[in-house]
Amino acid sequence: MNDVFEPDYSGSDIAGVDEVGRGPLAGEVVAAAVILDPQRPIEGLRDSKKLSAKRREALAILIRERALAWSITSATVAEIDELNILQASMLAMHRAVQALEPQPGYVLVDGNRLPRWDYPSAPVVGGDDRVPAIAAASILAKVHRDNALVELDSIYPGYGFAAHKGYPTAAHLKALQTLGVTPVHRRSFAPVKKLLSIP
Repeated sequence: MNDVFEPDYSGSDIAGVDEVGRGPLAGEVVAAAVILDPQRPIEGLRDSKKLSAKRREALAILIRERALAWSITSATVAEIDELNILQASMLAMHRAVQALEPQPGYVLVDGNRLPRWDYPSAPVVGGDDRVPAIAAASILAKVHRDNALVELDSIYPGYGFAAHKGYPTAAHLKALQTLGVTPVHRRSFAPVKKLLSIP
């Protein structure tokens, strides 16, 4: 027997929190917080990156319908450039928990760091695959951010935002060099910063 202790993550006052969008060169970093209803379980919750876009969309609808509380917030490109991406991510997560109604009794955050706040809380490494509420937050945040980048694609055509969601793909880097930097690009990120410093 190889029993591994897993705490109970299913309480009705526990919020799960996750963020999406630390790595992209463009767009906001998005966070979500979710308090699931133990009486209305949702099958198939897992790390949003391991789900198809269609499955994420379907689960996001169920989460919004069945959760006791949920919120989606963000930190802007300007805040990312001012604070750095880690601190902007923490700010987005803090905003997500603050926006919950009712407020949680305990907060579980994906990863190994916590925002500076007064909530009783714990980080959970790999939480988006271990804690249903964090998985739900991961799904809401990713669906919201992906949809936002599809919208940016229509505002700034030619960059391929709908396809790469702002990540530094070869096509995105080539478009940046050809078309230049937009207001939604993160100027503190090296590939963008390098282009801006070229005379």
